[in-house]
Amino acid sequence: MSRLALKSLSCMPLCAILACSVLSSAQAQTASPSATDEIAKYRQMLADGNPAELWEMRGQELWQKKQGPNQQSLEQCDLGKGPGVTKGAYAELPRYFKDSNKVMDLEQRLMHCRMSLQGLTREQASKTPFGSAGNPSDIEALVSFLTAESRGMKLVISTKHPAEKQAYEIGKKIFYYRAGSHDFACASCHSADGQRIRLQDLPNLNNKENAQSAYSTWPAYRVSQGEVRTMQHRLNDCFRQQRFPVPDYASDSITALTMFLAKSADGAVMNAPALKR
Repeated sequence: MSRLALKSLSCMPLCAILACSVLSSAQAQTASPSATDEIAKYRQMLADGNPAELWEMRGQELWQKKQGPNQQSLEQCDLGKGPGVTKGAYAELPRYFKDSNKVMDLEQRLMHCRMSLQGLTREQASKTPFGSAGNPSDIEALVSFLTAESRGMKLVISTKHPAEKQAYEIGKKIFYYRAGSHDFACASCHSADGQRIRLQDLPNLNNKENAQSAYSTWPAYRVSQGEVRTMQHRLNDCFRQQRFPVPDYASDSITALTMFLAKSADGAVMNAPALKR
């Protein structure tokens, strides 16, 4: 801005400056729907060539590959529908598993199978949960493959077992729990209509349709990151943005929150891995 412009601004009455500010804000709000439409068009253009397919193929290879001290594949891993059954398994997770006596989401269950079947340590089974350039994640690939095995199927989340009901209630408390330096909760961004961060619309997860649309498209290939990101990563990043302590990978608290979100989206048709900004 020129010195003349600065001098002119300094001479303006406060009310005029405020009026300009309000006008600029209103213009920005008016322009935002078109920006959102353009983002939607961009996603549609890329939808037919989702790079997540590469993660899916690699994940299938890892599922069938013999690894670890036991030199076993994951093909006998029980995801809830019987050993080795992958079709529709993700659409029923999280769920209670009798052999571990706890509710598990997909990533927790994968860790369990990698340890019990392949003989990996917990540290080895959770190594590189989130990939980066030159450092791919086996977990994100496996999750991509297994999620794709439920594409087109309805999400059916059980809360019949007492442990499932408990996980749901704990997840609900976490969703509404306010804390941290900003006094935020998940609900601060996701419990009202019409909220946005920059150009990113924030779904109201108290709305059934919004909850279904949001949950059924994770995991997803993030164009901005060049990686497939799982639900664990999505929630981990939400906690970071709330200025909360980052939870441990595959923690019971994240599984509980996932259970709440999944149940809120019950009946959704799975369409993941999807494509997101």
